[in-house]
Amino acid sequence: MPSTVLIIEDEKDLVSTLEYNLQKEGFDTRAAYNGEDGLEYARQLPHPDLVLLDLMLPDLSGLDICRELKSGDTTKSIPVIMVTARGDEVDRVVGFELGADDYVVKPFSVRELMLRVRAVLKRGQQEGGPIQASFGILKIDSPGHHVWVNEDEVRLTALEFRLIEALFSRRGRVQTRETLLMDVWGIEADVTTRTVDTHIKRLREKLGEAGMYIETIRGVGYRFRQEPE
Repeated sequence: MPSTVLIIEDEKDLVSTLEYNLQKEGFDTRAAYNGEDGLEYARQLPHPDLVLLDLMLPDLSGLDICRELKSGDTTKSIPVIMVTARGDEVDRVVGFELGADDYVVKPFSVRELMLRVRAVLKRGQQEGGPIQASFGILKIDSPGHHVWVNEDEVRLTALEFRLIEALFSRRGRVQTRETLLMDVWGIEADVTTRTVDTHIKRLREKLGEAGMYIETIRGVGYRFRQEPE
């Protein structure tokens, strides 16, 4: 079955262009011209395989919509690509903090956007096998998207969850910032290595005592411990 892309965008001409090109690439499409309709469509079954989300909508902020999607039990696994005229780094960082999978700044190349859509969908399909493991005081349930520290659940964004999965699945091996950018954010993600440091810091803070499992290797990157102690 073809993948379905939900477009949440209030510029009707742009929606028509996106629908034409996505359908030409073999995708099914659905469009919402405001945030409320977009959230409703995203929650309906079957869920879309990916959401293209404008930040500036007439009723709701795209950031609020992303937050709603990524905090909902039935929608948190839907990849989100933000499409916006706001290209400041702070906007990108906030978007990724909320769990966005990629960020495209207008005006953009339609061909580039199609490549990013395929890259995000492919990344989701190629992720390693589900992790269900205990590691000292840390427990990870990849299929259920849960993390516990000392039996207390820790709420992570979708991006933070991908980050801990990437580190944990390669424990004992150093991961450079560039490698993490490629594997967690995606090759096309327009962010800097400083963003990795920001997310690692926030992830450690959320993990509390278990944050010590993520080690900094100065001048190189980060490593998840091979053993808890």
